[in-house]
Amino acid sequence: MTAPCALLIDADDTLWENNIYFERAFHQFCEFLDHSHLTPDQVRRILDEIELVNIQVHGYGSANFGRNMVQCYHKLVEREVSPADAGHIIELARAINDHPLEIIAGVPETLAYLAGRHTLLLVTKGNHEEQQRKVDQSGFHSFFREVIIVKEKDAAAYRKIVVEFGLEAERTWMVGNSPKSDINPALEAGIGAVFVPHDMTWHLEHQEIRSGERLRMVETFAGLRQIF
Repeated sequence: MTAPCALLIDADDTLWENNIYFERAFHQFCEFLDHSHLTPDQVRRILDEIELVNIQVHGYGSANFGRNMVQCYHKLVEREVSPADAGHIIELARAINDHPLEIIAGVPETLAYLAGRHTLLLVTKGNHEEQQRKVDQSGFHSFFREVIIVKEKDAAAYRKIVVEFGLEAERTWMVGNSPKSDINPALEAGIGAVFVPHDMTWHLEHQEIRSGERLRMVETFAGLRQIF
């Protein structure tokens, strides 16, 4: 694929690690909750229900994750609630942002290679301030024509990006690790999609990947060099 393309590239768990820190916070939350009979998987299912409702109003990000855990705590706690409990849970979520940005292997050199051949746009969702901070820490600005932070990554969002930035749908590809947010809605929007799997992709982002002529898969981000 030698002709120049527009590559829309996901950020969290595609360029750098993200969900591992949310998972650690969740397990710390389960230890603090210390429920007498609910397993972590059962607690997670209840937290999922809360998150799926609240995402519609508050969106994503560590602060909203903290509020969701507090709500879950009040729903499940078996002991008298201390005024300090909510603060402790919020701190577990806040600490997610304390980790240095951990760039995934092969990403910087692959971005440098791709940026010399194609137009790159970073497309991520979540809290604008939180996502922008990670982009700034990455030092990847020079590789991208635009940094686009949206509330949700769905087919409508991808169609809007194509129109707003004057892209050709037949030469535009979305690259990411999430079937739900990166791959399926991109294919629905009529652009290509390249699935870059990640072992720690958030379980609420899992979906069966729809088939399509413009679907590709690579084992690692560096594998994009073999396609583009």
